[in-house]
Amino acid sequence: MSLAVVHSRALDALQAPEVTVEVHLANGLPSVTLVGLADTEVKEARERVRAALQNSGLEFPNNKRITVNLAPADLPKESGRFDLPIALGILAASGQIDAARLAQYEFAGELSLSGELRPVRGALAMALALHRSGAGSGRALVLPHASAQEAALACGMAGDMSSAMTGGLRIHGAAHLLDVVRALLPGDVEPADALPLAHAAPSPVREPGADLRDVKGQAAAKRALEIAATGGHSALMVGPPGTGKSMLAQRFAGLLPALTHDEALESAAVLSLTGAFSADRWAQRAFRSPHHTASPVALVGGGSPPRPGEISLSHHGVLFLDELPEFPRAALEGLREPLETGRIVISRAARQAEFPARFQLIAAMNPCPCGHQGSPLRACRCTPDVVARYQGRISGPLLDRIDVQVEVPAVPAAALAAAPDGEATEVIAARVSRARDRAMQRQGCANAALTGDALDRHCALDAAASKFLQAAAARLGWSARSFHRVLRVARSVADLAGSGPITVAHLAEAIQCRRVLSVG
Repeated sequence: MSLAVVHSRALDALQAPEVTVEVHLANGLPSVTLVGLADTEVKEARERVRAALQNSGLEFPNNKRITVNLAPADLPKESGRFDLPIALGILAASGQIDAARLAQYEFAGELSLSGELRPVRGALAMALALHRSGAGSGRALVLPHASAQEAALACGMAGDMSSAMTGGLRIHGAAHLLDVVRALLPGDVEPADALPLAHAAPSPVREPGADLRDVKGQAAAKRALEIAATGGHSALMVGPPGTGKSMLAQRFAGLLPALTHDEALESAAVLSLTGAFSADRWAQRAFRSPHHTASPVALVGGGSPPRPGEISLSHHGVLFLDELPEFPRAALEGLREPLETGRIVISRAARQAEFPARFQLIAAMNPCPCGHQGSPLRACRCTPDVVARYQGRISGPLLDRIDVQVEVPAVPAAALAAAPDGEATEVIAARVSRARDRAMQRQGCANAALTGDALDRHCALDAAASKFLQAAAARLGWSARSFHRVLRVARSVADLAGSGPITVAHLAEAIQCRRVLSVG
């Protein structure tokens, strides 16, 4: 009888808890048994591992009773990430590789029937978990090449040297099962010398994105998006079809400042959980635009095991919801808490998972079902009741959480042709960057994140401005939330103007940003 122990990691939301793969070979009726709360995908590893070993010229112990235990037993395990550690455990238990060398590594990778290694989801989460756990100083991480390069790039390891080091963490890439086996054979060659260290690809050349100059006219909408970008505010654009709402939203991300290293890591880690991370998008803000038929689970996350939804995949990026009233009511209501807290907690009977969701919501909608209410180009066919029902699909509590609400009116084609070119994205982005820098130096966060004492301190008003805002709040019937959100928007307007105090003019512009739809 023999026993081998291999280290690996599972995925649990953004965490990657350690999993010990124990393989025991004994005499008895030939069989392969997997225990340890393994999902169907993990149990299918029996056939993948058997074929991969045989097709790689290695021996599978067909005459033994094989027991594979994935510990801890109460942690659910899913996906094919345990194929490689199970295969190595069988080889070590049968004496084909040096079992003592396995302790130096953690392994994850899906095996093809020919023995090739396929990438796995959550490579970045595994690398970060290994580094945070302190095991990084003693163990290296072995992943398929594509996953290893992802982890190396996302950890900010760039350069021409073929090394991947972050605080002692080593990440090795392998293309085939035999590459890993050769590194673990008994001998004088160190395993680290036999397995190449993964290295980050050179930073991709950023191609210029779509320019706001392409959108003719719509100065008010452009100004509103500039304010939203400055303070990290959510925004809703309302107007007839064909007025440029989608064009404006698609160009909004270009106004936002570059991600910090920590923000880029967080964004990449969430995208890596679903396999949506791409090396050529490293350190770029995510832009997600789900179709209006998206379910509540697709939007906020869920499933078994829980996976992030669009709001989490948009973390530190932009979530664009076009045709907002056409989304299912339950899906839209799921946005309310994440807009306030910047996170989503998915609770089920057996498990609870928390994902970050600090996204910037940009939404667009028509003013009525036919889309032409208030348009000078075409007459609206909708009755007041029909319009009220259509706009009522967006609940008051959700609308109350959208800071900036701007009208995007229809403009005649002749007027558009005569309209001068507006400012380029680069020019507006420079103003936004300077205003954001002022906010960060003053308070250490975006204006949209101001709360409590920080809000009172950095959005203090003089007597005239306070009287003006109180009168507007009483006249428009604002909630306390609306009152505070207008203060935050006014703070962003003041930052764009380079002003320390918030004046009546700044408040007036902020108020105009919330008067398109009424909150009911």
